[in-house]
Amino acid sequence: MSEIPSENNFSKYGLYTITDSLELTLPDTKIRIEKIADKAFSYTRKNSEDKISEKIIPSESDELKVELTPIRPLNHPARRTEYVFLKFDKEIFLSEESAASVFLHCPIEIGLFLVHDSHKDSLDFFTCDPEHSRFGLYGPPDSGTLCKYRDVTMAKDMEDSISYINGVLKVVIENKLDSGQSVSEVIFPIIDNSIYYNNSKAMIDGIKVTLRKRALVRFTDVKTDPISTDWKKSPNYKETIQTGAMEVGLE
Repeated sequence: MSEIPSENNFSKYGLYTITDSLELTLPDTKIRIEKIADKAFSYTRKNSEDKISEKIIPSESDELKVELTPIRPLNHPARRTEYVFLKFDKEIFLSEESAASVFLHCPIEIGLFLVHDSHKDSLDFFTCDPEHSRFGLYGPPDSGTLCKYRDVTMAKDMEDSISYINGVLKVVIENKLDSGQSVSEVIFPIIDNSIYYNNSKAMIDGIKVTLRKRALVRFTDVKTDPISTDWKKSPNYKETIQTGAMEVGLE
């Protein structure tokens, strides 16, 4: 039985320049990029089930530059939605007129980009955790919102991500209602949240959740909360699209 690489032996996020060949090793995933002719390279990715993805990459020069990064968890097994549905492992109770902030382990995928000067082309995407890559429906069957669903745990701080599997998302919750509320889940379009990386760690722009009442109707306001960091920002796997309302689950 082959030895499973430790985290320290996995490839790090970042830029790679290929003149002959490059091998990248991630959990349950191996990638090889190899020069096969003048200004031409081959690309092979194999997962834990020995499924292989292959491509030929023409190049304008005798070297190839690629960037390995964390990306939003929207593409695997298929791109069907821009929303994520995060179910907390522990409920968060807020008294009336109170606020709290928590850190969540939010799922990610991995992207590989071809780098041409300042331009970056999407070459490939995959997940290192396919077992937990699934869809969920928030709301009634006939009119609910399709989401990427994940049961998530709390993180200690912004740097407490599980390498190649998730990034850390800060959620600030403010209860402006006149009674206590338990929050057990959050649903929002993650397409508006940028992802940042450092070595093998990832963090994600946070969100601000406000529980309010207008007239006799309770509603939830959720907004993206950009973070300030010196970590490198990941490219977008797809152009950002403006989205509609966001929601948070209350119980």
